[in-house]
Amino acid sequence: MVSDESKANNYYFIKILNAVMGAPKQLKDPNLFHKMSLIPVLAWIGLGADGLSSSSYGPEEAYLALGSHTYLAILLGLATALTVFIISYAYSRIIEHFPHGGGGYIVATHMLGEKAGVISGSALLVDYVLTITISIAACVDALFSYLPLNLHHYKVPFACFLCLVLIILNIRGVKESIMIMTPIFLIFVSTHLLMLLDGIFTHTDRFVPLVNEFQTGIRQDVSSIGVIGILLVFLRAYSLGGGTYTGIEAVSNGLQIMREPKVETGKRTMVYMAGSLAFTAGVLFLCYALLDVKPVEGKTLNAVIADNLFAGWGMGKTIAFITIFSEGALLLVAAQTGFVDGPRVMANMAVDSWFPHRFAALSERLTMQNGIVLMGASAIVLLIYTHGSVSALVIMYSINVFVTFSFSQLGMSRFYVKRHREDPKWMRHLSVHLVGLTLCVTILIVTTVEKFTEGGWMTLLITSLVIGICCLIRSHYKTVRNEIAQLDETLLNFPLPEHINRNPLNKKENTAIQLVTGYSGFGVHTLLSILTTFPNTYKNIIFASVAVIDSGSFKGAEEVKVLEESVKKGLEKYVELARRLGFAADYRMSVGTDVVENAVHLCRELAAEYPRSTVFTGQITFRLEKFYHRILHNETAFAIQRHLQWHGLTTVILPIRMRTQQ
Repeated sequence: MVSDESKANNYYFIKILNAVMGAPKQLKDPNLFHKMSLIPVLAWIGLGADGLSSSSYGPEEAYLALGSHTYLAILLGLATALTVFIISYAYSRIIEHFPHGGGGYIVATHMLGEKAGVISGSALLVDYVLTITISIAACVDALFSYLPLNLHHYKVPFACFLCLVLIILNIRGVKESIMIMTPIFLIFVSTHLLMLLDGIFTHTDRFVPLVNEFQTGIRQDVSSIGVIGILLVFLRAYSLGGGTYTGIEAVSNGLQIMREPKVETGKRTMVYMAGSLAFTAGVLFLCYALLDVKPVEGKTLNAVIADNLFAGWGMGKTIAFITIFSEGALLLVAAQTGFVDGPRVMANMAVDSWFPHRFAALSERLTMQNGIVLMGASAIVLLIYTHGSVSALVIMYSINVFVTFSFSQLGMSRFYVKRHREDPKWMRHLSVHLVGLTLCVTILIVTTVEKFTEGGWMTLLITSLVIGICCLIRSHYKTVRNEIAQLDETLLNFPLPEHINRNPLNKKENTAIQLVTGYSGFGVHTLLSILTTFPNTYKNIIFASVAVIDSGSFKGAEEVKVLEESVKKGLEKYVELARRLGFAADYRMSVGTDVVENAVHLCRELAAEYPRSTVFTGQITFRLEKFYHRILHNETAFAIQRHLQWHGLTTVILPIRMRTQQ
């Protein structure tokens, strides 16, 4: 018996847990999907903040790469704004033709094949870890710009603390975390709009001298390094500013959380993000040139601009601080994108067996808890490894995002070539993707070559390791799936008696409760094992199943209904099989995100109704157990057994032997 004190302690523990992590979501709520989905403005904040926040470090890296050739900053601003619009337009087409989300991974998989898909997906995963890492590191840099230098050694510990805060926020739920951060986003937009407009309108007298400086700079460089030299300087700065474009793909990856109609919501969000990023980045380059900004130790270039522009204002220092503080805080919001989209990419790859299947599971708060924790832990490791250096992280960051961009543009180019007879505007769309592909590949090559020895090799190494691990996981699942397919071939079509036992279940008789998933050779094998291991013991057989809501099915109310109907049909097949074998049979099912919790609850209800019952479940067993088997194959059967035995219910696990040695 559980004591009253123990019950009270559990009650308070659950109250505290729900206060920190958020209360579980109610799957039966008819308005659940509407409540959790994002309207365009919220999607712009939650997913577009990554793109907008990249203006905090991307333009700075590009401007500094110009060296003494700062007169090119104006052209660099125009090129950056144009590139933002081209890539954004390309991703709007992806949203239109791949409306179920997944972005670059889905496009590469469907249009270029599984190998291209796993490369794109792995690069995207590493990119999202870097999104979290660089956003938090840049956030801390911005915040510490106004703190004494002797406190800067606390940057990394503070960054790790912020990462932990974001992990907790995202486990609570996507919309909840975005709502908390909305004021930060609005403060950033208003303060930076004020700063950029002030930079332009209070320095109109600098426009003519700036044009003269541009002409003088061109003439001097043509005579000293030549036209090709100028192009190389420009191309290098343009490529090293590639961090500016990171986050553009986030909207296409996160369509599942958009408000219906999802395509229209996604495309409108892309317009908001592209317009805000192009304006902010382009005008920043203009302000750098107008103010002739020079680096200051311990400050970002944006902090230098804010100090210069607001110096003559009343409370100027306070306004400058709020501006840069909001920039740092927005970078924290941008890290949100990695936590929103990274686990979704991971879940898509888990559904395709590139990742352990458990990463497709949803928590009771309907978040991909496993993916969120893995993304956050990886970001903390990278923060410690790089000592929170934004320069080092930008190099790693830009390489991977343009791997994904390049595959996406190549995939969409092939998509429109294949549709040239169906789409009268195919050539116009194709030309945009080809231009985008050219720009992305150029930036990728230049950045990789330029920064390979400075840390770019680390990105390629990490991504290659992720790809290698994904291939090993896929190979293992494929081998196991082939063996299960042999079970299906053997057991799903064996001859059965014509007679069907239609007797109702007798609650006084011995009852076997068999936990099953879909109708398969695995479940049939378990049923036959019960009958051969315990002959003439059970008169009733009840098949119990949980319709598991995971990332693959949690896309809308209709998908959940389809899932329930599919599970119900499988259970009906099991019942017919058992009745043809001469038993009284029935089925029960429940819907939930946690298999163990729902299965235990279902079995306890059945045991109360049928007192003389035993619970049976099957478990894959390997000849040689290896450490990764517990990661790749969940220990659901053992977890259910432990819970049920604690409640006094006899539970038997029947082995399904796998011959594979993997």
